[in-house]
Amino acid sequence: MTTSRAAKLLRKPGDPQRATFLELFFDLAFVYVLSQLSQVLSQDLTWRGAFHTLVLLLAVWWVWCSTATVPDRFNPQRPAIQLLVIATLVGSLVMAVALPEVFGAQGLVFAGAYVVLQVGRSLVLLVALRGHELQRGAVRTLVWFAVSAVPWVAGALVHGTAREALWTFAVAIDYLGGKLRYPTPGLGRSPSSELPSAAEHLAERHRQFFIIALGELILVSASTLGGEGFAPYRTTAFVVSMATTVLLWRIYLYRAGELSAAAIAGSSDPARLGLSAFYAHLVMVAGVVVTAVGAKLVIVHPSGRPETAWIAVILGGPALFLVGRSRFEYAVFARVSRDRPIGLIALAALAPVMLLVSPLVAALAATAVLAGVAIADTAHARGHEPEAPSPPG
Repeated sequence: MTTSRAAKLLRKPGDPQRATFLELFFDLAFVYVLSQLSQVLSQDLTWRGAFHTLVLLLAVWWVWCSTATVPDRFNPQRPAIQLLVIATLVGSLVMAVALPEVFGAQGLVFAGAYVVLQVGRSLVLLVALRGHELQRGAVRTLVWFAVSAVPWVAGALVHGTAREALWTFAVAIDYLGGKLRYPTPGLGRSPSSELPSAAEHLAERHRQFFIIALGELILVSASTLGGEGFAPYRTTAFVVSMATTVLLWRIYLYRAGELSAAAIAGSSDPARLGLSAFYAHLVMVAGVVVTAVGAKLVIVHPSGRPETAWIAVILGGPALFLVGRSRFEYAVFARVSRDRPIGLIALAALAPVMLLVSPLVAALAATAVLAGVAIADTAHARGHEPEAPSPPG
């Protein structure tokens, strides 16, 4: 009886793999989450500020990943699963509200919400799956999230370098657990059959989150222009930001973005390839967040001499995106187009020169590099048959 109830929560083999409206609703919270992350970086354009932003991005990304994989195995039409996802949405917003002061007065709010979400999800699934073989997976994740909860909460109770060190340790535990498939004494690792592997669903969730990240870039650019006014240079900077957004979308989608579902389905290890794509998207999303910070700076300060940190984010955002996009392309085709590393070299070569020009010119240069990558993609497509996915073995 218990096993039968648990089985009703699971997706059936013939169920549609498309993402549901519930998942789209959940993703809406992360437009705000990412905009708050860009604010964290904007407040402290130093190496330490960048490190803080990275730790926080890794945390919120892990919340999204841990939740996004639930409907891959469980039926999102079941009320218990819907409540679990909606509760995570609310908790994610609590984390987002705390982000600007997370290394100050709001550390315990952020860490507490994170721990409640991660441990709570595992507990709910542990109870819901009692008597079913998949309950072992819930036990594994519960053990690992309970272990990482200690440095998360301990870090929230201290300040400065101690908090940074403890939270870095906590993030490392969470990601190491996922990488090693949550090895647990007495239970071993999660088998491949317990990992997310529904190709169409995974690929669609990747695409949706990347679109959410682009939405954050649009939101930051438009709200900054609205706050600063429609002066000619600022309006031009906004147009450049929108051109950059379109180019990021176009480069992302071209072939690898379109064929990722087929690549996962055709892989000898779909779960491993799906997780590899998750990490590639993490780097691309980081690039979009940094690009949003750069866009805000350019709209506010379009003319005049830039600071070194400004050039770092104006050029660094597109560079991070290209790094992640190269990794994603390798996951789909087992090779990387030459225009990706050429684009990275061009951005690096431009950096010293951009210190001598206005931020608007630097943004134009970064957009020109992305345009070159997009044009190279189009030129390659004209002379060749559409390439089939060929993921690495």
